[in-house]
Amino acid sequence: MKYANNITEFILLGLSQNMKIKHVCFLLFLFCYIAIWMGNLLIMISITCSQLNDQPMYFFLNYLALSDLCYTSTVTPKLVTDLLAESSTISYTDCMAQLFAMHFFGGIEICILTVMAYDRYVAICRPLHYTIIMSRLRRYAMVSACCAGAFLHSFIQGLLTINLPFCGPNEIDHYFCDVYPLLKLACTDTYGVGILVVANAGMMGLVIFVVVMLSYILILYTVKAYPAETRYKALSTCSSHITVVVLFFVPILFIYIRPATTFPEDKVFALFYTIIAPMFNPLIYTLRNAEMKNALRKVWCQKLLLIARQII
Repeated sequence: MKYANNITEFILLGLSQNMKIKHVCFLLFLFCYIAIWMGNLLIMISITCSQLNDQPMYFFLNYLALSDLCYTSTVTPKLVTDLLAESSTISYTDCMAQLFAMHFFGGIEICILTVMAYDRYVAICRPLHYTIIMSRLRRYAMVSACCAGAFLHSFIQGLLTINLPFCGPNEIDHYFCDVYPLLKLACTDTYGVGILVVANAGMMGLVIFVVVMLSYILILYTVKAYPAETRYKALSTCSSHITVVVLFFVPILFIYIRPATTFPEDKVFALFYTIIAPMFNPLIYTLRNAEMKNALRKVWCQKLLLIARQII
């Protein structure tokens, strides 16, 4: 039987229905969103205005910061404003747009993290070929490939969802539009679609996560033969990357690797990759990286001196 789609808007149940809890969450996530913008903009400006942008690792880090900003901005602004309202709604069109944008920018971030792992692998395991493999042209080609791969992934996710008929309840037990909560509301058998979603999101994420972790295992094995100082620097850089990868990938895999079912805990795990990871990425990459800290000091000290001279 073919069902008609008579839903024009969805109700987002959000994180809680308790207004006191919502007000506390509003202050918390507003602070997080401001911190995300400040931290990632700081990284982007510092890299762009220094010579670090010529180095492949920081070139990719710049794009990671940009994807963090875009990714969290598909979810967090609406979450923050909805926390002040008694009820939250989103139109069908906006819901589909949010779903596509979120998977697009999330896909870019996953691909950039993969490219950064490959960059570290080449730098440490094949240092003589590093400048050739990571030439400027190839770096731009890798970023373009990340965008193309993410677009393909999000297009498939959107195509699978937009063809579903919604004719019954319209309450989404989440704070944003995602595939699994929408599958739960569809008034048709979604088993086949659920399998395709797991293949497109869960299995793809798992394969990429395994490849990324294998590259870091190879790096750790290679640096055993290096002098102590070089080994410490390599381990310090890689530990930052691994922390970011685990913080971002593990919650995603928890949600998308299983069959198409939803749990109340999904909202908490989603906070990790939509808000917490983008907020901590700048801290992780700057606090443990001497070159990044030096660039921050140099760029911002120069800017402060220029402002002071103009005032005087």
